[in-house]
Amino acid sequence: MPPLNFWSIYQHGFARVAACTGHTVIADPPANAEAVLRQARRCAEEGVAVAVFPEMVLCGYSIEDLLLQDALLDRVEEALQEVVAGSADLLPVLVVGAPLRHRNRVYNCAVIVHRGRVLGVVPKSYPPNYREFYERRQIGDGSDERGGSIRLGGETVPFGVDLLFEAQDVPGLVLHAEICEDMWVPVPPSAEAALAGATVLVNLSGSPITVGRAEDRKLLCRSASSRCLAAYVYAAAGLGESTTDLSWDGQTMIYENGVLLAESERFPLGDSHAVADVDLDLLRQERLRMGTFDDNRRTHNARTDDFRTITFELDPPLTDLGLRRHLERFPFVPADADRLAQDCYEAYNIQVAGLQQRLASIGGPKVVIGVSGGLDSTHALIVAARAMDRAGRPRSDILAFTLPGFATSDHTKDNAHKLMNSLGVTAAELDITPTARLMLREMGHPFASGEPVYDVTFENVQAGLRTDYLFRLANQRGGIVLGTGDLSELALGWSTYGVGDQMSHYNVNGGVPKTLIQHLIRWVISSGQFDEETGDTLAAILDTEISPELVPGEEMQSTESKIGPYALHDFTLFHVLRYGFRPSKIAFLAWHAWHDPESGAWPPNFPDAKRVAYDLPEIRHWLEVFCRRFFAFAQFKRSAMPNGPKVAAGGSLSPRGDWRAPSDGNARAWLGDLARFDVLKG
Repeated sequence: MPPLNFWSIYQHGFARVAACTGHTVIADPPANAEAVLRQARRCAEEGVAVAVFPEMVLCGYSIEDLLLQDALLDRVEEALQEVVAGSADLLPVLVVGAPLRHRNRVYNCAVIVHRGRVLGVVPKSYPPNYREFYERRQIGDGSDERGGSIRLGGETVPFGVDLLFEAQDVPGLVLHAEICEDMWVPVPPSAEAALAGATVLVNLSGSPITVGRAEDRKLLCRSASSRCLAAYVYAAAGLGESTTDLSWDGQTMIYENGVLLAESERFPLGDSHAVADVDLDLLRQERLRMGTFDDNRRTHNARTDDFRTITFELDPPLTDLGLRRHLERFPFVPADADRLAQDCYEAYNIQVAGLQQRLASIGGPKVVIGVSGGLDSTHALIVAARAMDRAGRPRSDILAFTLPGFATSDHTKDNAHKLMNSLGVTAAELDITPTARLMLREMGHPFASGEPVYDVTFENVQAGLRTDYLFRLANQRGGIVLGTGDLSELALGWSTYGVGDQMSHYNVNGGVPKTLIQHLIRWVISSGQFDEETGDTLAAILDTEISPELVPGEEMQSTESKIGPYALHDFTLFHVLRYGFRPSKIAFLAWHAWHDPESGAWPPNFPDAKRVAYDLPEIRHWLEVFCRRFFAFAQFKRSAMPNGPKVAAGGSLSPRGDWRAPSDGNARAWLGDLARFDVLKG
C-alpha cells in the first residue's frame, strides 16, 4: 500500500458534514440564494463535504398559496441557478430545499448541487395534511416518483426518491435526502435508502416549533441513525419564516449510529451550522458485523435494488483539518458523570448477577479468591461480597486468601487484610515463598543458589503457585476459584497460562477493562454499597501503583513500565474489538484524544496527577506492542479462558462470544498498516 497523509481526516475514513440554518427571507429567492452561498463558502473553508439546508430554503417554507404563483416559482428556479453557478469552485455537496414545477404539480424538493452542476432532485415523499400542516393543497406527493427525470436549467437531471449520491474518491460516502415529514412516518424513505447503501442520510426540514417537538425530532434522528447504521444530518427552518400562526427554532443536529455528534444553538439570530466529522469506516464496520442489516436488505430487495446511484468526485483536501468530533480518552469510561454512574451501576450488577447465578446453578459452593491488595482482586472480592448478600448467604462463605511472595509489599498486604476484615469474609494468609524456594531449587534455578535472577520463570513460579494453592483449597473446602484477571490483561496476554492467573472456575472481571475498574470501585464507594471502613480501604487501594509484585527490589515493579500504559492499550482495544479499525487510524484518533491534557473532558474524579499526554512516537510504539501481543501472541490464552459475563458494550474476548480467532495467528497485516505512515516513526 502507498504511504498516505497521516493528518488528513479524509485519509482515515471521515467525511465532514454540516447542517445549516439561518435567516430566511419570505418569498425572496435571490436573497436566500445569497445566504445559502454565504454559508456554503464558509463550509468550504472548513473542509465540509456535505452541507444541508432547510426545507424550501430558497423561498421559505411558510408561504402557503404563494407556492402556486408563477412569478415566485420563476424566481426560485433563477435563484437555484445562482446557487449552482456559485458552487462551481466550492468543495461541499450542497443539499438545498426548493419548490419545483414538474408535470402538473409543484414538488417540495431537495436539490443536490456540486461544483457547478445539479446531481439530482429528490421530491418530498409525504407532504403532511394534519394539524397545522396543509401542504397537499399546493404540493404533490412524491412517494411514487422513481426512475424519472426533470428539466432544470435547460438540462435533464435525475428526479425521484430512489436516488443515491456516491463520492467516488471518498470511500463510503453515499448520500440520501429526505424532507421533513418523511422521517415521521413508520417506514421512512431513508430506511430503504440505507439498506440500498446510503451512509449519510440528510433531512431538509421546515418543522415549526412547539413545546416538546425538539426532543421528538432528536428521538427520531437518533433512532434513524441507530437503526440504519448511518449518519443522520438534520436542518430545520429558523428566523424569517412566517409567524402568522407558528414559530421556528432553526434546530440543527448530526447523529451517527445513535450518538449525537454536533448540534447548534436553537433560535439563532443569523447564520448557524452544526459541523461534525462522520466516521464512514465505523458505519461500514457496523454493517459488516450486523449481518441482519443485510438480511433486512434482502427482504426488501424489490425496492432497494432499484435505487439509482449518481457518482461524483468530491476532491477533498488532504491537509490537516483537525478533527471535529468528540473523542473519549477512555472509550470504556464516559467522561459524562451521569453516564459513567449509570455504566458503573450496570457493570457492577452484571458481574454480581452473573456470579450469583453461577453459584446457584452449581449447588451453592463457597467462593475461593486470592486477594493481593491490587485493583483487580479488590473488585472481584467486592463483587463476590454483594453476590452473597443478594443470595442471602453469609459473607463468611467467601474464603479469601492473601498469598505473599518474594516482593509483596507491606502496604498491599495490609490493604488486603483490612479489606477482607471489613467485609467480614473468611480471611487467611498463606505465604508461598517456602514452596516457591523449593520449586526453584528443584528446578535448578539460579535464584536457589543466591543469584539475583528474576526472569519470567521466577515470576511465573509465584503466579502459578498462588493459583495452584487456590484450586487445591477449593477442592479441600468445597468451593470454586473466582478469577480476578481483567479484559485488558486478556488482550495483552499479561497472565500466567494454565495453573496461573489466566485460569479459574469463573471470572467476573474478564469482561471489564483495566481503565474501568478504578471507576467501578469509586462508584462502589460513592454509592455506599459498603460501610465507611470498607470505603476507606477501597480508597487506599485506588492510590496504589499497578504492580504484579513478583520481583524483589527497592523500586516497585511497575506493570505499565513493561507493557505500556493501560490508557492507550484500552483505547486501542476498544477500536480494534468494537470497530476493527486499522492501527494507523487508531493512532490518528489516539493523538487527537491524548496529545493535550487540557483539551477535552476527563472522567469524573480522575486524579490530576494522572492527567498525562502522549505524543505520536509514544502512541505508535505502544500500538506496535499491542498489535504484536494481541494478534501474534496472546490468543492461545484467550482460547482457553474460563466463563465470565460480558460487561462492556465495546466487546469481550471470549472465544465463545465476541472474539473468535486462531491461536497461531500473526500480526503482519496490522504492523504493515502502521508502516504506511512514515510520520508515525517519530
